[in-house]
Amino acid sequence: MDKVSISHEQLEAVKELCNIGVGRGASVLNTMLSSHISLNVPDVQILSSNEFRDELKSFAKDSSISSVSLAFQGKISGSAQLMFPTETASSLVSVLVDESDELDMDALRAGTFCEVGNIVLNGVMGSISNILGLTFDYSVPEYIEANPENFIQKPALNENSHVLLAKTRFTIDELDIEGDIALFMRIGAINILIETIEKKFDLL
Repeated sequence: MDKVSISHEQLEAVKELCNIGVGRGASVLNTMLSSHISLNVPDVQILSSNEFRDELKSFAKDSSISSVSLAFQGKISGSAQLMFPTETASSLVSVLVDESDELDMDALRAGTFCEVGNIVLNGVMGSISNILGLTFDYSVPEYIEANPENFIQKPALNENSHVLLAKTRFTIDELDIEGDIALFMRIGAINILIETIEKKFDLL
């Protein structure tokens, strides 16, 4: 089976792309919402499917996972996901919306989180598209809530998949809320992404 080989310089370039993307997402969120939001990506890793399974179990611990999934197709295809432990997602929603109205909190959390995820993921994918000159077709964003065992059994993650995992920190009125952005891609797609980054950033 093919492997992904990435240098420190290439990984830093990926991190910069993600930081630009989440920065654009933060600008949109700041415009829409009354709370000041800053986002940054302090860490980026490329993991095998098995490594990601272990990471996910540690990430969620005893919680389920709330995720917004954005499938994309093009020269490279895969799925981009913004993931939080469900309790953390609820905390995020609580500082973004007025809960004084007695609404269905599950529906409110899903709708708000889906909107936030769509903004952030479009920022990241838009940056990858614009800076690397790649074109993508997107599916409608999907909200997913599942425990880690069911989450990692989804078709997007298989033995030929690798995961570009970006740790993301939301800072909202001095409240640090951490989640993950994951790009699920087959090994060939990851390698094409790295080759494109090499050419763009002159890392050959």
